[in-house]
Amino acid sequence: MSSKIVKNAAILAAITLVAGALLGVVQGVTEEPIAKAKEAAKQQAYKQVLSEADKFEPYADFDAEAAVKAVAEIEGTVIDEVVTAKKGSEDAGYVITVTDKNGYGGNIQVSVGILPDKTVNGIAILSINETAGLGMNAQKPEFYEQYAGKQTGSFYVSKDGGNGEEIQAISGATITSRAVTGAVNAALAYYETIGGSANE
Repeated sequence: MSSKIVKNAAILAAITLVAGALLGVVQGVTEEPIAKAKEAAKQQAYKQVLSEADKFEPYADFDAEAAVKAVAEIEGTVIDEVVTAKKGSEDAGYVITVTDKNGYGGNIQVSVGILPDKTVNGIAILSINETAGLGMNAQKPEFYEQYAGKQTGSFYVSKDGGNGEEIQAISGATITSRAVTGAVNAALAYYETIGGSANE
């Protein structure tokens, strides 16, 4: 092996080590701000869906296995997180965050505020990547406010028919409308596993 090849290999190795170290530094610098931004977005969503609460605490009795069973019939949904909304020392309800994997552009993550009497107080979309001017309109109040103030076990998209409360689909974005509705229904399904104790 010539000295030139050895030299080039050493230079390449040095560049790789420096690049790796720099990536590590960048990740370390950006990781905390990203985590803080995500947490701030969640807290904002919680306040949007249960504005009467003054703090939110992780639901102590969250059962991942029970969550999977509760939403088994709502294909493509996952319960991500459950928090108890507190007003002073009293429970003001729950915020249940769900990901529905059936959006036109992939996953849609929704936080659902549910009062102790099982009324949906409101919903907030945490993550969505749908078509601009169509599915992205799920973020507009005229769509997501349809869920608010409804005391029901489920919702259905108008074009599909079904039981519960009717939701008018976003024009040209029925798939998105179904995904958001599926997320809300999953939150309601999981709430049924904790709602009894919440009202005792």
